[in-house]
Order: sequence, then structure tokens, then C-alpha cells
Amino acid sequence: ADGYFKDATVKILMPEEAQMIESKLRAVGQGILVDDVVESLNRAAEDAANSSKELFVNAIKNLTLKDVMNILNGSDDAASTYLKQETRADLVLKFTPIIKASLDKVGATQKWALMMNAYNKIPMVKKVNPDLVDYATNKAIDGLFIKVAKEELEIRKNPNARTSDLLRK
Repeated sequence: ADGYFKDATVKILMPEEAQMIESKLRAVGQGILVDDVVESLNRAAEDAANSSKELFVNAIKNLTLKDVMNILNGSDDAASTYLKQETRADLVLKFTPIIKASLDKVGATQKWALMMNAYNKIPMVKKVNPDLVDYATNKAIDGLFIKVAKEELEIRKNPNARTSDLLRK
């Protein structure tokens, strides 16, 4: 809970294409509606993030000796880069239905429709309607890898963060 919503480094905000909509809706007193959509996007990402463990474990189990050496001797984000390369496509496939279901469950798709309808009632505006599920899925995965890279850096730089015998070695 709040792994995305209350973490400014990974919090999912309105899509870039919809930020003008956000400002116009806030200007006409519809800020709560926008806030509800943003919270829903982040709750969906939090739901989906829980399903990434299996994919990460499989990627780790499939490490070759070359991969291990590249990670061990590589940059501060070598393990994160490896996981991203090995799992991103599968994460998209796994996250998309979870995020869609979560967005539906918390009413984000309904709130998105309300927000779009409210925006479209503003005179002389250009209609914008990006794919909310695709946007939330990719932002959730991006945020997940930001968190993985942060943890990797901590493990590499701080001996106290090495919580297993293997990491201590």
C-alpha cells in the first residue's frame, strides 16, 4: 500500500497528454475528480507490482555465468538492467490485465470517463483520450525498476543492506 502513491519518485501522475486537462479541470473546481484518477492509477500499479516476484525469480534462476560476472563487475545498476532486459516484455503481459482489472475495481476507468466528459464540456478545447491502461502499465513497470535500481545501489554501497549470506559474499 502506498508504494507508488506516496513515493514521489515513482508516483504515477496524469499522462502528459492529459496534463492540460488536469489544469483546466482544477481551474473549474474539479480537482477532486483529478485526484481520484491519480490515486486510482497508483493503486492499480501497487496491485500489479505484487505479481512481479515470480518473473524476477525466474530471470534470476536463468542467469548464466556471463550474466553473473557482468552484474558483479558491472555498473551500479547492472542487476536492474539485466532484470529489465529479461522481464519487461513479460511484465507488460502480466501487468496489463491486473492493472485493467484494478482500474475497473477502484473505478478509475469510470473516473477517467467522468473526467474526460467534464473536460469535453469546457468550450473550445481539443479532445484528448490516451489509453489509460497502457499508460498506467508502463508507468508501473518504470516505477518498479526505479525501486529495484535504488535497492541494488543500496546493496552495492551499504554492507548493512546485504541481508543474506550470498549478498555478504
